[in-house]
This record gives sequence, C-alpha cells and structure tokens, in this order.
Amino acid sequence: MIKVTIWNEFRHEKSSERVKAIYPNGLHAAIKEYLDTDEELEVRLSALDDEDQGLPDEVLNDTDVLLWWGHMAHKEVNDELVDKIQTRVYMGKMGFIALHSAHYSKPFRKLIGTSGNLSWGRDQKEIMWNLMPSHPIAAGIPDHFILESEELYSEPFAIGQPDALVFGGWFEDGHIMRSGACFIRGAGRIFYFQPGHEYCRSYYNPYVLRIIKNAIYWAKPCEPGYEIINDAPHITEPIINEFNNL
Repeated sequence: MIKVTIWNEFRHEKSSERVKAIYPNGLHAAIKEYLDTDEELEVRLSALDDEDQGLPDEVLNDTDVLLWWGHMAHKEVNDELVDKIQTRVYMGKMGFIALHSAHYSKPFRKLIGTSGNLSWGRDQKEIMWNLMPSHPIAAGIPDHFILESEELYSEPFAIGQPDALVFGGWFEDGHIMRSGACFIRGAGRIFYFQPGHEYCRSYYNPYVLRIIKNAIYWAKPCEPGYEIINDAPHITEPIINEFNNL
C-alpha cells in the first residue's frame, strides 16, 4: 500500500465561481477520485488552511508520496514545514510531485535548488509529447495527446538539467516547455508535471491522470539495504576489515 497525500492551497476554489464550477470539491479531490480506483493507493487530502497547514507530523511522516499544488499563497507556507519536507525526501522516505504552478512553491524550489522561474501566457491548445516512452512514468501514454485548453508555460524554465525529461509540451503560440521532468535528490525522487491550471479541465484528462498515477509509483520510497542517515559520520574502521571477514 502506497500512502499518498495530495496537498492543495484550496483557495481558488473558494474565491472563484469559475474555478468552483470546474472543481467543486477542489482540484485535489478530482485527482483523488481517479486515484481511489487503484486499490494499491491510500489517498488523503490536505490543504493550506487545515490545521498545521494540512501537514502535521503525524500526516507528513505517514506519507510515501506528497503531491503539491500551489499558486496564490506560496509565501504563506511555513519554512519549518518546507525543511521537514526536504529532509524527508532527501532521506528517501517520501517522493514529491509538483503540479503546475507548484514550480514556484517553496518545497519544489528548495528540493531542486533553483528558482523555478518560467515564462507564461494565455490559455491555449497544448500538444503533450511523450519523449521517453520507456520511462515508467510514460507507461500507457501514446506518443502525444492534446489538451484543448491549458495555461501557456514556456521556456526558459529555471530548473537546470533534469535527470530525465519524460514529456515536452508544444503550445499553439509556438512555445515549448519541459512539461514532465524527473529529479533525484539525495535518496529521494521528484517529478514536476506542468498541466493543471485552475481554469482548465486537465485533471479530468485520462492521460494526465494516468501520468500522475505512474509518477506516484515511480516516486515512492525504495527499500535500501542500509540505513540512510542525515549526517556526515566519522569513519573509524576501514571497510576492508569488514570485507576480510566475509
């Protein structure tokens, strides 16, 4: 069983009738409805205005993969919580998936170590290209699919060089975007996925939802054969002694 927490600011859905009409129970609830069809996933919802910003220690420490959607309130997220998320990911105890405008969220920027800046524009048609069909996150996804309306996100995208670039977006205005990018940080896995503007219906698209589910399975914690520590220990015994005793 993979324990998944979908964190959403959950502000647009409360302040905009247009957004509420598309996602009446929240963007995160639309994703959860799809993920709940998978018996291997245990999914919970959390939001910025919940107690402890939706991620008290008992929830965060019981999460295998954290999905994050933020936009209008990035600065309100507590730095102490961000540090806890970073440590948990770096220690290999939790995967992290940044959705759409979470490119500029505190956790994502701290995890990858860059600004996350990008260019953006009007909602328009996007063609999502599958650049790495052999990657686990691309399982079941065709060579391309079309989103009839999605917010233009464009290069330059300040994320540095990803460890794997699984999807690329092409927009009708001619802009391109590294739309699905994987990162390895410490012992943890991070995936950024671009679709998901609050005024668009991307979280009802079957391919978008399949990619998110695939990313959860890819990002989940591994089972290392040794204890990963958050320290820089002093080595007192040469490893050759252990080798000689084998």
